[in-house]
Amino acid sequence: MPIQRGNVAVYLGPVEQGGPDDLLNPIIAFIDAAKARQKLWIAVQEIDHPEIARAIIRARQRKVTIDLVLEQDYLLAKSIPDDPFQPGGAHEINRELFNAILRATVDVKSDFNSKIFHQKFMIRGNSVLTGSTNFTTTGVTKNLNHIVVIEDAEVANAYKKEFREIQQGRFGKLSVDREEKPRESQVSGMRVKPLFAPDHGPEMEIMKQVLKARQRIDFAVFTFAQSSGIDEALIAAHNSGIAVNGVLDRRQANQKWAAKKVLVDAGVGIKMVGQTGGLGKLHHKLMTIDDNVAIFGSFNYTGPANKSNDENILIVGDNEETKAAAKKAQSAIATAARLEIDRIRNL
Repeated sequence: MPIQRGNVAVYLGPVEQGGPDDLLNPIIAFIDAAKARQKLWIAVQEIDHPEIARAIIRARQRKVTIDLVLEQDYLLAKSIPDDPFQPGGAHEINRELFNAILRATVDVKSDFNSKIFHQKFMIRGNSVLTGSTNFTTTGVTKNLNHIVVIEDAEVANAYKKEFREIQQGRFGKLSVDREEKPRESQVSGMRVKPLFAPDHGPEMEIMKQVLKARQRIDFAVFTFAQSSGIDEALIAAHNSGIAVNGVLDRRQANQKWAAKKVLVDAGVGIKMVGQTGGLGKLHHKLMTIDDNVAIFGSFNYTGPANKSNDENILIVGDNEETKAAAKKAQSAIATAARLEIDRIRNL
C-alpha cells in the first residue's frame, strides 16, 4: 500500500523487486480516472508498456482530450534498415504502441527538446502524477522507482504551465525566465514545492535543502556526477557532523565522471546496487532529510539535467517551523521514503 497523507500519495517499488508498492496500477488508475471532455496531459520520456498504451487509448475512446509528449530517441531506429517498411529492430514495441495511440487520434508530439526530454508526469484536472518511473515494462517491474500522486489545484497549475512551455518549445536557455519563481503550495497542511529544470535550477534547491539538514541525509540516485554541486554540499554536511548515506546505481556510479569516489573519499557512506540478477537499474532520484523532507522527481544529479534536459523535482515538507499536524504527515512520507532507501542499501 502507498504511504498516503491527505492529498499526497507516494508509491515506492516495484513489488517485483521487493518494494512495498506496485508501480503499474497507479499509472493506469490515473489515466482510467479521466472522464469524458476532461483533458489529460502526459509528458513522459518513453512508452513501451502495452497496458499503459491501452489505458491511454481507452481514455481517448471515452472522449478524453489527450496531449502527449515523448522523447523521439525511443521511436527512431539506430540505423536505416534495408527495408524501413518492415517492422523490427530496437524499440519496435515503442513504434507499435505509438502507431496505435495515433490511430486513436491522440495528439502526440515528440522531441521538442534537442537534448533529453526526461519528464515523467501527467495532469488530470487538479491531480498530478510524477516521479522517477518511465512508462515502460522495465520501469514498472525491474527498475527501482517511485511515483507521487498529488491532488491540488496550485500544484496542477504549476505542471500545466510547464507543459505549455514544452508545447512552445522552450528548453535550455529559452526556458529560463529570471522573473519566474517556483510556486509553493500547502497540500493537506504540508509544504509542496515543484521545480522544473532548467527554469528553477533544481540543483541549487537541493543544495539549499541539504544545508538545512540537522541530523541525517539519505539518498538513492541513478546518475550522480562529480562536481554537480550537490556532492560538495553533501560533503560539507558530512564534515559538519551530519550522517550522510546514499545508494547509487552500480553501473552509473563506476563511470569516470561519477561522484562516487569523491563522496567515498570524504567519508560519505555509499553503497551500490542494481543491474545484477533480476534487478534492473536503481532508477530513483530520491533524497530525504531528517526524516522530515523528501525530494522526488525525474532529476538526476548532473550538469545536463540542471542546464539542458527537461526535468522536474517535487519537494514535500519543510525542515523549518511547521505546524504539528503537518510535521507528522510530512515526517511519515519522508520516513517511508528513507526506509525504502535503507531497504535498497541492504539488497
